[in-house]
Amino acid sequence: MGKKSRVKTQKSGTGAAAVVSPKEMMNLISELLQKCSSAAPSPGKEWEEYVQIRALVEKIRKKQKGVSVVFEGSREDYFAELMAWAAECGASCDGFEIANFADEGYGLRATRDIKAEELFLWIPRKMLMTVESAKNSVLGPLYSQDRILQAMGNVTLALHLLCERANPASPWLPYIKTLPSEYDTPLHFEEEEVRHLLATQAIQDVLSQYKNTARQYAYFYKVIHTHPNASKLPLKDAFTFDDYRWAVSSVMTRQNQIPTEDGSRVTLALIPLWDMCNHTNGLVSPSFSPVLAIKSDLGFPKPAW
Repeated sequence: MGKKSRVKTQKSGTGAAAVVSPKEMMNLISELLQKCSSAAPSPGKEWEEYVQIRALVEKIRKKQKGVSVVFEGSREDYFAELMAWAAECGASCDGFEIANFADEGYGLRATRDIKAEELFLWIPRKMLMTVESAKNSVLGPLYSQDRILQAMGNVTLALHLLCERANPASPWLPYIKTLPSEYDTPLHFEEEEVRHLLATQAIQDVLSQYKNTARQYAYFYKVIHTHPNASKLPLKDAFTFDDYRWAVSSVMTRQNQIPTEDGSRVTLALIPLWDMCNHTNGLVSPSFSPVLAIKSDLGFPKPAW
């Protein structure tokens, strides 16, 4: 099963996390939520608003430094555990391996020739993290009462991911431990890096994404610490902005739309192994049943990133 890991609360470099009173933190969170919920700034004032929001976030991050749920070791330490878990669940694990493609990152590498039209990967539905599995998890009671979770599947998946990461008994830990520990999405850009985008068409999306993420974090921080239906969530001791940013980036870079079990609509899902099929442009044919199956129309393509 690979190297064994522990879910733990990370400590800062000095050996202890900063001591912050709950009232002090809640005041900062309330200030952030109010700032992010205010009316849109007048034209030309978007950057000023972003700087103000970011300053509040940085205050919160500083006080949360050293408090987070992490795993010992690096993600590659757990690839063997991921493959063993996939095999136990009934996924296909032959014909490919997880490999490091240097600057292109980790992906699946074929270990044999894969012919056109050949089925080469199938994933049982029980391995998927979906909005439905979130509703059936410890997050379910809150989901049933919270309109934002009900309306935003990506946010539901992000909180589902964090709850399972903090649960030492989660069936998805073999997958979660192999996710990147950090990302290079715009949510992780330094302020000066964002400043360089001011003259580009991307700037509005970047500023809006940061504001929305900060608002979501502040909202759910208050919910987690005050809502009766959130009392059993394993996030009260460790729900930092960095945690939420990580979960949002994980979902943003990996989510897929799949049919619900009854086929009546689509839902969002995180799909172990499937999300490591990096490839150049080509025809790939996924199909859905009790398992997610993928076959190649052009053979197994070369990873692209």
